[in-house]
Amino acid sequence: MQITINGDEMEIAKDVLTVQDLLVSFQLHNKGAIVELNQEILHKKEYETRRLTNKDRIEIVHFVGGG
Repeated sequence: MQITINGDEMEIAKDVLTVQDLLVSFQLHNKGAIVELNQEILHKKEYETRRLTNKDRIEIVHFVGGG
């Protein structure tokens, strides 16, 4: 499946079906992340049920600590 993530077009694995699967594949599932899917900000409770489709546009913002 072809999707755009943070402006970069990429092919994702066939087993990545949901937003949660995508976050796991990028190792962001245990970090604070905000996901926008096709210009709609998702609530965390939607990550496991929101399915991805070909040509989706996703923006992921995750928090990084530091000082």
